[in-house]
Amino acid sequence: MKRTNYITRAGWEKLELELRYLWKEKRPQVTKSVQEAAAQGDRSENAEYIYGKKQLREIDRRVRFLTKRLDELKIIYPSEQQNGKVFFGAWVSLIDEEGKQAEYQLVGPDELDMKENKISIDSPTARALIGKQVDDEVEVKTPSGIMWYQISAICYKK
Repeated sequence: MKRTNYITRAGWEKLELELRYLWKEKRPQVTKSVQEAAAQGDRSENAEYIYGKKQLREIDRRVRFLTKRLDELKIIYPSEQQNGKVFFGAWVSLIDEEGKQAEYQLVGPDELDMKENKISIDSPTARALIGKQVDDEVEVKTPSGIMWYQISAICYKK
């Protein structure tokens, strides 16, 4: 399944900050430690050198990924026409069948973070919520069965 190329402004800034940190701070630190380890002589049994080279490969892989991904992403800003309906970037309050309340923000797959209640726009829950309004009931098909929710609030600014 192809990932959605949408991202919020906050998500974009977080990825850009990570890329800048890796390229401007972390990579030069690791490169310096690899050079120092290489200066100690035999590299074949030098754990610091071997580990440093591995770290550099991981950093370079992540930098390539972030650079390419940031080029593909499109920042989506909420518009006035969206007020009252669920679209990308919305914070949605839901009440389940048992009366438990939960709040989620619909974000791009690159921003997915369950600790911060951010769910991917590609998830079954988000797909079921798109275009709905307050007091609408939503049916979500999950691997464990069908879940029912009622939308209790929608907002675009936290």
